[in-house]
Amino acid sequence: MTALIADPISKEHATGNRHPERPERFDAALGALEGLELKRMPARVATADEIALCHTRAYIRTVEHDVTDGFHELSTGDTAICSRSLDVALFAAGAAMNGVDAVLDHHVRNAFCIVRPPGHHATPDRGMGFCLFNNVAIAARYAQRKYRVDRVLIADWDVHHGNGTQDIFYCDGTVFFCSTHQSPWYPGTGPAEETGQDKGYGWIMNRPFAAGAGRHEILGVFEESLIPAAERVKPELVLISAGFDSRLGDPLGHFRLTDTDFKDLTNVMLEIADKYAHGRLVSVLEGGYSLEGLAAGVRAHVEALGAA
Repeated sequence: MTALIADPISKEHATGNRHPERPERFDAALGALEGLELKRMPARVATADEIALCHTRAYIRTVEHDVTDGFHELSTGDTAICSRSLDVALFAAGAAMNGVDAVLDHHVRNAFCIVRPPGHHATPDRGMGFCLFNNVAIAARYAQRKYRVDRVLIADWDVHHGNGTQDIFYCDGTVFFCSTHQSPWYPGTGPAEETGQDKGYGWIMNRPFAAGAGRHEILGVFEESLIPAAERVKPELVLISAGFDSRLGDPLGHFRLTDTDFKDLTNVMLEIADKYAHGRLVSVLEGGYSLEGLAAGVRAHVEALGAA
């Protein structure tokens, strides 16, 4: 069975009706899963020590200061905040870690976490792009610390480059990161020639595409490049930064993926997880700003997870 981790506290990160990363995204994603047989599991608050697995203590203090002092935007960049944003972000990271617990303690084969705010733009010392803490990166480090997982694979099909995740693992050599993304587009990072450094050389895979890319390009990367990379890495845990702003019609992207494409992308990830990680896979929500498109993409994704 697939675990679903979705806490309504996600809706308390509310930064204005006109902001695309709005509380209604939570309801759209959760409502799309009605009728599916899922194992509901709780989220929890991440501790400061857990956040520090990927972020500097100075940055954590900055977030605390900015929220407590009533800032409307993080002082590090373009992330709108409100009085509840820190609490919500801690629950988002905690949800991703509870997803790791669920699959590595063998309660379920895979898990999907509906969280806000998203996380993949958050670098070790900077929040940006709607993100405070890097949920999927924290989940990877948590799995390594608590369960002694040696190798993790993260795939990011959000329309925006996961620059924060790349920065965290660029010199690491234990976490493989693959990102397909629109280019040129926010945040302006992720050229194909960025492949990692030092121990991390060869552990970063960037596949940027121009506006209008769709199934042929994105699924092609997963089938033709990521599967061979997984053979080399042999990950013990598979994570997905599941961004649905790469879907056709999203207001913040110009890719053309369909719901069928999301099912097929999910099946590639399940194939990798089955072959190397005993099926252990955790998917964490990132972008997706058309409520109808987000709902449809999430439904297709989780149906595929549940069919595994």
